[in-house]
Amino acid sequence: MAQITIEPATPARFDDAQHALTGGGDGRHCQCQWWTITNAQFNALSTDERRELLRDEIESGPPPALIAYVDGEAAGWVRVGPRTAQVRLSRTKLFAASEEPWNDDTVWAVSCFVVRKEHRGAGLNAQLLDAAIAFARDGGARVVEAYPVDPTLGRKKSSNDLYHGVVSTFLSAGFREIARPSPDRPIMALDLSS
Repeated sequence: MAQITIEPATPARFDDAQHALTGGGDGRHCQCQWWTITNAQFNALSTDERRELLRDEIESGPPPALIAYVDGEAAGWVRVGPRTAQVRLSRTKLFAASEEPWNDDTVWAVSCFVVRKEHRGAGLNAQLLDAAIAFARDGGARVVEAYPVDPTLGRKKSSNDLYHGVVSTFLSAGFREIARPSPDRPIMALDLSS
């Protein structure tokens, strides 16, 4: 049985973050910067420039994500942190139905998952989400929001479409649906204050 550990993305783990992000899908290109900058800024940057933005973000702290290790090898990634640090979320019309004010630092978001191809299908997203919830709670989050995909509705989803996570994973972790701005894209929330 594989040993799985999940650790914060710290400066000493930057190479591990790169290994997790570059194992298939858009992680290599995006460098988990999609939600942190505007569309114009994102499109103006090269992949190398986005990688440096991620390095700067990790080095300046606090950790913006968690890294999953399978038998010591970086295998997955989840972005979790205050929603206010993920500026594109507030600019995304699809998410306007959030119940929480966009300037509230106690509202955190789980916005991106990456799992290397060779580790997919083993439940790593669920373990990353559980760790993200604990990390958010320890960081002072009052609410954790997420914007997963419902793969049971609409067209067949590619693995790149699923970087938000899937509804069933969030339901299993105790999230509730607070809005459904499109048929296959709910907004989900977990209240940590109780």
